[in-house]
Amino acid sequence: MEKKVIKAGIVGSGFAAKFHYEALKRVFSAKVEIVGVFSKTKEGLDKFAQERHITPYYNLDQLIDDCDLIHVCTPPVTHEPIIIAALKKDKHVIVEKPLTGYFGQDDDNFNGDTFPREKGLEFTLASLRRMLDAEKQSKGKIMYAENWVYAPAIQKEREVIEKTKAQILWMHGEQSHSGSHSLAYGQWKLSGGGSMIGKGCHPLTAAIYLKHVEGRAKNGEPIRPKTITSRVHAITRMDNYEDKGHLQTTYKDIEDFAMLHIVFEDGTIANLFASELVLGGVNNKLEVNANNHRTICNIMPNNAIQAYTPNGDYFNDIYVVEKTETKQGWSSMSPDEGWFNGYQHEMDAFYKSAAFGTPIESNSKLASDVMATVYAGYVSAERNGAEVEITIL
Repeated sequence: MEKKVIKAGIVGSGFAAKFHYEALKRVFSAKVEIVGVFSKTKEGLDKFAQERHITPYYNLDQLIDDCDLIHVCTPPVTHEPIIIAALKKDKHVIVEKPLTGYFGQDDDNFNGDTFPREKGLEFTLASLRRMLDAEKQSKGKIMYAENWVYAPAIQKEREVIEKTKAQILWMHGEQSHSGSHSLAYGQWKLSGGGSMIGKGCHPLTAAIYLKHVEGRAKNGEPIRPKTITSRVHAITRMDNYEDKGHLQTTYKDIEDFAMLHIVFEDGTIANLFASELVLGGVNNKLEVNANNHRTICNIMPNNAIQAYTPNGDYFNDIYVVEKTETKQGWSSMSPDEGWFNGYQHEMDAFYKSAAFGTPIESNSKLASDVMATVYAGYVSAERNGAEVEITIL
């Protein structure tokens, strides 16, 4: 049987655009035809297109017109208008996390340290409503590119929950590393927040997703988050921080540590951490404690392959693992980082949905639950950890 051709366009020419492009090489459920790429940065656009032998587009609307599906790989401040523009033309949209947020668009004197968090929550909820409404009126879907959902470890846990009808009692998870090199990440007006949204969104999405799975397996309806208690800190911005040069210190007005306590509709809980304060590579994990099993989903690092070298120079031309400071000594070398992270799995699932209309695991309902939870978390942090109700759309 001949595979259905899906014409795809990429918006953006940075890090996310690059790994989306690479993941598309492993899509098997449909035949992907990359029509072209658009970026506001002409130099980056031309370089990205030339290196990959694809067509550069200098008009976003034209790219949308020529495609069946659009990859949104731009900073989150730009997501909503691109998503709505594509949905209005009945195109599917694969959008990078976070889906949306508050970036001070209505405030000329915006500062991420001082704006009222309730304002950020209200703005984010309004943005979510606009996108969900646009999706309802469209033949296209919002496909939320949260790779943790499709990471093999998380998908195996999904199978366990569905087949055993398990009740998840509590979860604890984390994403941490030594910090982002992106200058945009350090500015709330471009990133929509710091560790809570930039890193916490990963274990948070996985935790909410698995409660969705549990609820659907039992009664056909997802179990959704109800309240959040949160604290955030900006450790590397403190006057007494002793900088040894190993952690990123370019953040202007965001937090570099976040702690989240989620209570779900059924009274079960999740405790999640995110930070820029961890050396030795990325720490990506989610532990699930259920009434009939316990699972540790260790996405990164893992011990699939472990390597030792007495001198890091030997490994100069060898990719070991993301965010490691040194290759000397023992390393948990990832044989296929993209596979463990779920990048190709999510893309294959999205293209299968675009080709055949199959449901997707990481959908707009999940994305909206995550974003509503994150910004309720910022309200809680502003109130020094007071419990805050999560608005479910």
